[in-house]
Amino acid sequence: KGWKGQVLERLIGLDNNNVKAPNGQGFELKSVAFLKNKENIYTPKETMAITMINPEETISCDFKDSHCWYKLKSLIFCAVSWHGVNTSQSYLIKVGSFDFLENNNIISEIEKDYESIRQTIINKGFNSLTGKMGKWIQPRTKGAGHGSQTRAFYARTDLVKYIFDNIN
Repeated sequence: KGWKGQVLERLIGLDNNNVKAPNGQGFELKSVAFLKNKENIYTPKETMAITMINPEETISCDFKDSHCWYKLKSLIFCAVSWHGVNTSQSYLIKVGSFDFLENNNIISEIEKDYESIRQTIINKGFNSLTGKMGKWIQPRTKGAGHGSQTRAFYARTDLVKYIFDNIN
């Protein structure tokens, strides 16, 4: 995310782009900011954007055929330290792959979130999506201001923490 994500992409030889496909050859690189709490334990600073929501595509694809799943199952996760706005420093805390295939319970729960979002689009329309939906992933506006009409799938901070604690 931001300059830290762009630096990581450049370090591994990737171009900075907004292409829908995973960043690399079969993997999706994500960087997420972490800060230390009072107990000196790293916690996620924020949620993690997974991918934009295309309503037509979401309606036509179940979870295992979705772009959301495609991005998650190929995740290379980079946890970086947060030192405040406009800082010129950041440290790579932890990096690794996360194999969602090894934890069927969390996959099932993420799939339920996706299907709930999908059914909301089908039954109530795209504009009915709200960030209150989902245990692990949520649909939220993406873009400047609260009037934005675009939505993206986001990993909630609990999922970001789960990934951080379980990456290989």
